[in-house]
Amino acid sequence: MSSWSEERIPIGGIELSMIKGGSGRPLLIFHDELGYPGWMAWNDKLAEERTLLFPLQPGFGKTPRLDWTRSYRDVGGFYARAVREMRLDPVDVIGFSAGGFIAAEMAASDPKLFRRMVLVAPMGIKPAQGEILDIFPMTIRTYLRATVADPAGTPEFTKIYGGEMTPEQFEAFEEARTETARIGWEPYLHNPSLPYLLQGLHLPTLLVWGTRDAVVPRGCIDAYRSAITGAQVVEIEGAGHRPEIENSPEFVRVVKSFLAA
Repeated sequence: MSSWSEERIPIGGIELSMIKGGSGRPLLIFHDELGYPGWMAWNDKLAEERTLLFPLQPGFGKTPRLDWTRSYRDVGGFYARAVREMRLDPVDVIGFSAGGFIAAEMAASDPKLFRRMVLVAPMGIKPAQGEILDIFPMTIRTYLRATVADPAGTPEFTKIYGGEMTPEQFEAFEEARTETARIGWEPYLHNPSLPYLLQGLHLPTLLVWGTRDAVVPRGCIDAYRSAITGAQVVEIEGAGHRPEIENSPEFVRVVKSFLAA
């Protein structure tokens, strides 16, 4: 297992918490709408060749909330500043779910920030068919179960976010959901202008989607593919919204292949 550490980096008047592990060329990774899920097996595999950087989103507990951020575009602007001040650009990036939304906003504003972009079941664009699952009317536990196609058949599912629902973990989830609602409630977890801002973008992009995803419909993937010139799509058969833990070997294979190209 690769060793990792947590650092605090002063950016824009706050200290940005960052999980860091591995060695090699930096790989920036944006977690989803419920926060950093913990160091998983797929992290170990990628960390054999890359230095993984997981910024913990402002307002999600360890990183203070930024009152001036009112949208995912604003969060993307904050992270763009972090990338520039850390002198990471151009950096490879992976964005999961709402983290994919953030990465896409950054790419639309300044594509030179990234060398290659991987969007895993990204939110951010309203699908022509289907709907992004509404996480707010349901309990956290119900939403977590919805993110994998087969909880019993996904060993690492019980380990994400620290495993058992302790009072501290429940509070962290609620903080994450509160912040997600604050910046993504209306319009719900998408930006109507994003597909237009992405048009004409020439940035090598890989879209990864599990064929049993109950959170982000295939329509979101189709919308991103239409917007980003030359975007590639990889479907992971039988996986849900978390292909990185539902079929970790295949996920690592396709990501490594894309980033190495």
